[in-house]
Amino acid sequence: MNYSPKKINDDLINSNFKIKKKFGQNFIADENTIKRIVEKSEIDENSLVIEIGPGIGSLTHYLCKKAKNVLCYEIDKEVEPILKENIDANVNIIFGDFLKANVIEDIKKYDYKYLYVIANLPYYITTPIILKIIEDKIDVDKIVVMVQKEVGNRFSAQPNTKDYNSLSVYLNYYFNVKKLIDVSRNIFIPVPNVDSIVVEMTKKEQKLVLKNKDLFFKIVRDSFKFKRKNLRNNLKNYDLAKIEDVLKKYSFDLSNRAEQLNIEVFAEISNKLSE
Repeated sequence: MNYSPKKINDDLINSNFKIKKKFGQNFIADENTIKRIVEKSEIDENSLVIEIGPGIGSLTHYLCKKAKNVLCYEIDKEVEPILKENIDANVNIIFGDFLKANVIEDIKKYDYKYLYVIANLPYYITTPIILKIIEDKIDVDKIVVMVQKEVGNRFSAQPNTKDYNSLSVYLNYYFNVKKLIDVSRNIFIPVPNVDSIVVEMTKKEQKLVLKNKDLFFKIVRDSFKFKRKNLRNNLKNYDLAKIEDVLKKYSFDLSNRAEQLNIEVFAEISNKLSE
């Protein structure tokens, strides 16, 4: 099946479907991009794939040929006639808001070895979706998502780069994050105002040892609170002497900014303040 712009347009016209901006609907219209996403995801017959926002099923069509099962969450029931044309029997569609779903309960009926989340995420709720996966303790082995380029750059950013922020550190605690491919805005219908990238997040089997996880994440958020301010100013409500003791070990001091510190330094600061 060829997912060309013409086919997608024909499907949408024939079904009298109206694209809804409120759901961030931008449908992939390039078969090569879809194939690359599926190939780089490395799913196999032992995998259960969760797809969020399958839309008209362009990506779903290829996922269900590789995975043992695909579980889709789609908020717009009006795509149902088109979506069901493009899927096989190993696909289950739950029509509803993923952010309100009890995913842990939904996946209990499946037998699988690996759990993946693979999706072209709506730009306006990209971060809440990733946070839900983490906060609901959905034990995914890998997340492969297409997101707005600016957001994806923050997800995968490294220290000493302009995109590195508290979210970069937060995600890096749970996952090894890397950018897979750049995606032009021109492969979507309708064409969005920005380009996209595909980001891979692979579960970390060995996480950093933290004495107080809540404190760690609070320190990270506070450190980046005012990006132009240094650590002395952003962390003035903490024990600065203890923080400086840690910073000196890494040739830093309180005049440095948060974007210069990697996750291990933040972890050691947190653990020092937990003593």
